[in-house]
Amino acid sequence: MAKTIFKRICDDLSFSRLQRWLVCLSAALFFFYEFIQMGMFNSISQELMHDFSIKAGQLGFLSATYFYADVIFLLFAGILVDRFSIRVIILTAMVMVVLSTFLFSLSRSFEVAAFSHFIAGIGNAFCFLSCIKLATRWFPSQRLALVIGIIITIAMAGGIMAQTPFAWVVHALGWRNAVMINAGLGILIILLIYFFVYDYPNHQSPQKMMDVTISPISVMKSISLSLQNKQNTLAGIYTCLLNLPIILLGALWGTLYLTQVHRLERTQASLVAMMIFLGTIIGSPLVGWFSDFIGRRRLPMIIGAVLSLLILLIIMFIPVLNFYSLLLLFLLLGFFTSTQIISYPLIAESNPRHLTGTSTSLASILIMGGGAVFQPLFGWLIDLHWDQTVLQGVPYYSISNYHYGMAIFPIAFIVSLFAACCLRETYCQPFVHGNNLC
Repeated sequence: MAKTIFKRICDDLSFSRLQRWLVCLSAALFFFYEFIQMGMFNSISQELMHDFSIKAGQLGFLSATYFYADVIFLLFAGILVDRFSIRVIILTAMVMVVLSTFLFSLSRSFEVAAFSHFIAGIGNAFCFLSCIKLATRWFPSQRLALVIGIIITIAMAGGIMAQTPFAWVVHALGWRNAVMINAGLGILIILLIYFFVYDYPNHQSPQKMMDVTISPISVMKSISLSLQNKQNTLAGIYTCLLNLPIILLGALWGTLYLTQVHRLERTQASLVAMMIFLGTIIGSPLVGWFSDFIGRRRLPMIIGAVLSLLILLIIMFIPVLNFYSLLLLFLLLGFFTSTQIISYPLIAESNPRHLTGTSTSLASILIMGGGAVFQPLFGWLIDLHWDQTVLQGVPYYSISNYHYGMAIFPIAFIVSLFAACCLRETYCQPFVHGNNLC
């Protein structure tokens, strides 16, 4: 299987074909960087609670400001991506994110920290939509799932960087200096994007591509058409709910949960949380390849939801799990939830090309809305019956407190399974009017 994936990539290695990989993978570094911003709270949650004197609900809100901005600006981002230079959009958004990261590292109040994290979330509204749009321009439909899987793999590498590696830097230099270094990394990524990302393949002029991808319809008409397609809503719900292990355990609560419930050291806990991202890195290209290979989208999505539910129930209800068991279970959880990536080619195949950005942004509103809703909800649920215990300036939560928050997962996975079952199969074929609509 791995050889087949490698062969398909190697088939593209003429200069013009290599360029399309270079363009999309360089753009994916923006996605990589945004995942660092999203995931770093898992490594500094205790420091933030201590420095800003906040408890779980407030920490959840602080982290969720990223997703609030994302949800608010996603539709706007989708419209811009469908109509303007993606290269300019990516560079502008990336500069904004880097500046907000510098501001976050200097923040001395909860309000300034929340504002700067909100600005970083605005940039995130543009990153994945831009990568999807570039992929649909530079690659044929039959390879979209593989390409998108690789793009998401790069993003998950950012999630990994935000776990144990970032935790090491925090331990050595403090969280503010670690975030400052993170901002410096963003400057390097801006330079790479500037030199390697282009809007169109060499053999197609911008005007020719514009004729293919942008229909002369109004903004409101494009929104209306995207909303009428139930495929977009169902795929968005599926990915939103299957993405929750990353959003809740990988990005924010994982280290705190593992140190307080399973008594792991912080380095061990960050390593276990990192396994979710590693599992997704392994799973994304494999499930993308598998979906392309069998010519089906729904079946892998259904299998992923069922197996994710099984793994999560084991994590929740087997009381004594050692470090190595947790490593394996979190790896499997990331692997099986990686079937969420199939939603993106399914959306692209369920809409005309001039609606790709708008349709993906509408689905992404649901996906990112999961972070906006469930991160503070998780914190509120574990705060609900908290006995006010504080250790070394950090609130301490019991196993029963965490079970209230963890109850979100089985409900979410059951709903995601239902959504996958309601999707119409696209058979990995590009959009043909009337054939791919639900």
